[in-house]
Amino acid sequence: MESAHVAQHHEPWNKGKLVGQKAPFKLKEIWAIRVRLQMRGRLRELALFDLGIDSKLRACDLVKLRVHDVCHGDRVAARAIVQQQKTQRPVQFEITPPTREAVEAWIKYARLKSDSYLFPSRVHASSHLGTRQYARIVDGWVEEIGLDPAAYGTHSMRRRHRSSTGGPRTSELFNSCWATASWKVQSDTLASRWTTRWRWPNRPRCEPGRTTGR
Repeated sequence: MESAHVAQHHEPWNKGKLVGQKAPFKLKEIWAIRVRLQMRGRLRELALFDLGIDSKLRACDLVKLRVHDVCHGDRVAARAIVQQQKTQRPVQFEITPPTREAVEAWIKYARLKSDSYLFPSRVHASSHLGTRQYARIVDGWVEEIGLDPAAYGTHSMRRRHRSSTGGPRTSELFNSCWATASWKVQSDTLASRWTTRWRWPNRPRCEPGRTTGR
């Protein structure tokens, strides 16, 4: 007696989906999203967007931030330290003045306490914003500026596109200066390298007809 075997066809989960590394946000795209959120008075999303750009935290770490993680008393701190869930290692990041203003405005509007989650969920079953909710919010931002949501994601918030000139970003220079105790010496050195390499890339080392003295 022959037994009939019916092969079940399982459709792959990624069929028709764009998978792989997500594209980073360019500076003009960051400003396009920020301006739209500011003009429409969406305080919660503006604070979420600005803090996501500044901190470069993973979605699981960003949504679990509490008010006391970024605040000292009633003021948002200029720098914060958060322990990462994936690596179990602390990470330090700078909070820029515009982000501090956005976060302070959101905290006052939502009347959040020190031990409250910074981004509480609007779903009663969850105490804080979920990673899937965060992903849908990011997709909404991408759609609003006319981009394809399939090409971007929450990891796009952690990656920033380098400028077309190929030079170092101001934030990179700033963070590298803070990494050492000798702020004055390091900043002067970086400024000198920036000027020599990027402002005058074709400047001759000496004037024609003159020797270097060697």
